Amino acid sequence: MKITMIGTGYVGLVSGTCFAELGFETVCVDKNPQKIETLNNGGVPIFEPGLDELIKRQVEGKRLSFTTDVASAVQQADIVFIGVGTPTSADGMSTDLSYVESAAKDIAENLKGYTAVVVKSTVPVGTCRHVESIIRKANPKAEFNICSNPEFLREGSAIQDFLAPDRVVVGTDNPKSKALLQKLYSPLEKKGHSVLFTKIESSELIKYAANAFLATKISFINQIADLAEKVGADVSDIALGIGLDNRIGKKFLQAGPGYGGSCFPKDTKSLATTAKQFDCPITIVDAVIQANEDRKKAMAQRVSDAFNSKTSGKTIAVLGVAFKPNTDDMRDAPALDILPALIEMGFSLKAYDPEATEEAKKILKQSEITWCNTKEDALQNSDALLVLTEWDEFMALTPGVLEQYLNTKTVIDLRNIFNVEDMTQAGFTYISIGKKPHFPLKEINIKSCNN
Repeated sequence: MKITMIGTGYVGLVSGTCFAELGFETVCVDKNPQKIETLNNGGVPIFEPGLDELIKRQVEGKRLSFTTDVASAVQQADIVFIGVGTPTSADGMSTDLSYVESAAKDIAENLKGYTAVVVKSTVPVGTCRHVESIIRKANPKAEFNICSNPEFLREGSAIQDFLAPDRVVVGTDNPKSKALLQKLYSPLEKKGHSVLFTKIESSELIKYAANAFLATKISFINQIADLAEKVGADVSDIALGIGLDNRIGKKFLQAGPGYGGSCFPKDTKSLATTAKQFDCPITIVDAVIQANEDRKKAMAQRVSDAFNSKTSGKTIAVLGVAFKPNTDDMRDAPALDILPALIEMGFSLKAYDPEATEEAKKILKQSEITWCNTKEDALQNSDALLVLTEWDEFMALTPGVLEQYLNTKTVIDLRNIFNVEDMTQAGFTYISIGKKPHFPLKEINIKSCNN
């Protein structure tokens, strides 16, 4: 059985490579010749731990190849996946389906023999039917069926998520396409991983419902963290206390500066838009979207408060700008709101990220940001440390190390990676999330993130 994956972005490249790992001959297609040239020369256009080694192994095993030739790739395939990007539209809320529609037209022109056409991109409910109509209109004689197969890949652990998934979801209403997808995922099913077959519309909506629920957990614990600060509680204890309830679970209860990345921001907005289009607003999701936007914008105030608003001429060392560790993804990262706000307050910034620096430079072009090659360079002679991403190498920093580099003992830890007692005993001004701030010299009030 031969697989074609249209799109070599995050979803397409990881999924295509992992299908090859399962033993299927897979061709990944992209219209960008530079990207295909990079892949054919052994390069990888995205950072994902372990992906470069896995691609190399599959290419050497003749199970994985890359091409710009859509026609030949579609014609030879038993299953064609659409794994292109689905960014937020210019209106800031709905989903841009132009890449999906373009892929559908390319597929329609080149179908040969029976083919299962599978939408793996994250798309609003009803998109698969739309893709089906595009193909049938362009090629009425085509032998195919449309399916939905959303991805559930976390950046930083995508390979593990694909090869050892919590579940695989497939939406189809045709026995022939169902048989092909059963064969495709049989290696995972034999290892005990669940494969759930549903209606197409259910499959599409499962993806959005899952991400919206997780985003809700994040916004919930962030607002609980605000209350914890006011009443003298510790959000870490609260998260553990409620997370031990197996109806709630421990995951996604880490308080921080708000969610970002390629999925949660655009998926919550897309779900909210779809719900309104069907006159069925999901007000909980609306509130989550607003709470997250407010939170990211308010985080800079914590830094200003640490200096009693005397920000002019102060330099902040910023460790981490990617939206999460083990990725170079800057899409909707909290840093994109926080850093410009700090600059507007009068701060100068020295920033370092192990992987996302080059991506960040393309977006954050302010002259007030100095991009550093090491965390030590960022810390040297800075007036405070601001932690935005919880990379492992930052967690190894100790108060003793920090005071060797910083001008003042001031740390604003928006990921709670340091121990409060250690910082307190070392005499640091330590501001974290959901814990009472510690100010050795004098107490100042941290404004609520909702203000």
